Amino acid sequence: MLKHIRRLLALVFFLGLNWLFLDFTGTAQHCVGWMAKLQFLPALLAFNWVVVIVLAAVTVLMGRIYCSVICPLGIMQDVISWISGKLKLDKNKRRFGRFSYENSKGLNILRYTIFGLFVVCLFAGFGTFVQLLAPYSSFGRIVTMLLQPLFEMGNNLLADQSEAAGTFDYYQVSVWMRSMPVLIVAAVTFLVIFVMAWIDGRFYCNRLCPVGTLLGILSAKRVVGIDIKADKCKSCRLCERACKSSAIFIPNRDEKQKGLVPAVDSTRCVDCFNCIGTCQHGALSFSRVSCPSSDAQLGASKKSDAVSASSNSNASAQDAGPTRRAFMTATATVLGASFVSAQEKTTDGGLSVITGKKRPERKQPICPPGAISLKNMQTKCTGCQLCVSECPNDVLRPSNDLLHMMMPTSSYERGFCRPECTRCSDVCPAGAIVKFPGNDKERRAVKSSTKIGTAHWIAENCIVNTDEVSCGLCSRRCPTSAIKMVHSNPDDRRSLLIPTVDEERCIGCGACENLCPARPFSAIYVEGIDVQREI
Repeated sequence: MLKHIRRLLALVFFLGLNWLFLDFTGTAQHCVGWMAKLQFLPALLAFNWVVVIVLAAVTVLMGRIYCSVICPLGIMQDVISWISGKLKLDKNKRRFGRFSYENSKGLNILRYTIFGLFVVCLFAGFGTFVQLLAPYSSFGRIVTMLLQPLFEMGNNLLADQSEAAGTFDYYQVSVWMRSMPVLIVAAVTFLVIFVMAWIDGRFYCNRLCPVGTLLGILSAKRVVGIDIKADKCKSCRLCERACKSSAIFIPNRDEKQKGLVPAVDSTRCVDCFNCIGTCQHGALSFSRVSCPSSDAQLGASKKSDAVSASSNSNASAQDAGPTRRAFMTATATVLGASFVSAQEKTTDGGLSVITGKKRPERKQPICPPGAISLKNMQTKCTGCQLCVSECPNDVLRPSNDLLHMMMPTSSYERGFCRPECTRCSDVCPAGAIVKFPGNDKERRAVKSSTKIGTAHWIAENCIVNTDEVSCGLCSRRCPTSAIKMVHSNPDDRRSLLIPTVDEERCIGCGACENLCPARPFSAIYVEGIDVQREI
């Protein structure tokens, strides 16, 4: 029963979070947005102490239930491990913990070293390393960069069919590449986690994941957990075989002794309850732990006083000897792409070809409205890409800069940040993009007056100078009237008009940059600022 309840709750969280990342209509946020707020690391960075204290208390009391029910990356590993187990032709040949307790002692050095580096990088503001290892962020990148384009293409197929039938139940959405380096990182991350989960279940959770390491430390002295009754155990080792976290082991296995009762490593146990359902003698239960195991106690031998003389001698299966190299090559291919030099500009003149816009090189990245400052983004952003997937205007995308890798930045080649849109600040679970206060109307008012950058005019790109034609589109479409048109020659009232930017009124929404007809680079572009402010 416990196993079925755990699987049902895990399925609800897994499907809900997938829907949250895949949805482009904005409806999922109102239904399952709270699931993102329950993720441990984002809640910790957002100073959501209620969630952090509740998760920590549950872990101390009952163990790592968070890892098996709430964490989407952990649930994804369970799905992969389950498929791997189903495809095994001979289940009797399944290993007794490929990375057993004895073999994994050396890997604990890797476990705590990565955790230490993670904490240092978290406080130092080096977000790239933090974002690579954060479990919720890794899951978000996988879904956003790999699954969302497939989901959107499927939606477009349904939209074509709907339009042909005259129902218009679906509508077309644009499918585009947000960042090639981040796509590569997401693909490598998925491949590494898939291989590890396929071979050895939750190897990533218990050896690389910093959140799993922290929760493992908290659960070392858990009150309620997997308790093994020595008088009922027959040393069949079925529980050890079923454990996907290699948390159940036989102490002093090298002594080849029979009748040894398994022990449970509470720091690695994720409360999947597979062992309880496997035990055929009722020796395992989820109850108060009589003697919680610690790292010092786990090596001690527990000999059973009531061992059957006819216990199965097949329990001494071969151990897997060689250890695996740690998968730490995901950051080798995260260099940004270089920008191409400007090409010949063409404008929309009837049947002329329109050259696509190119992304300018900005000296300062443009942080989403509500980010407060670039420093706040570097400190709190986990790179989960939820704001990127939820942006309805195709403005947000992961940064290609190695220093700000995977951090969302604004760019206006495909759209501009509409002053009334607050979607990114509404969905961010980590406090990197702060939600605007008040009701919907008040939030939109504050957002429309929040300055995130400043527009700059490039005279040599403007079609007024290159083609000697009048334009003024940037001035007409500016939502804050920050762009005024003045005569290029103040002494000649018949000279063409050129734009000037009032930096105090400009909020950096990018409407001017997006709508500028100059190609391939706009004649006006937005540069980010260090600290956002309300004007």
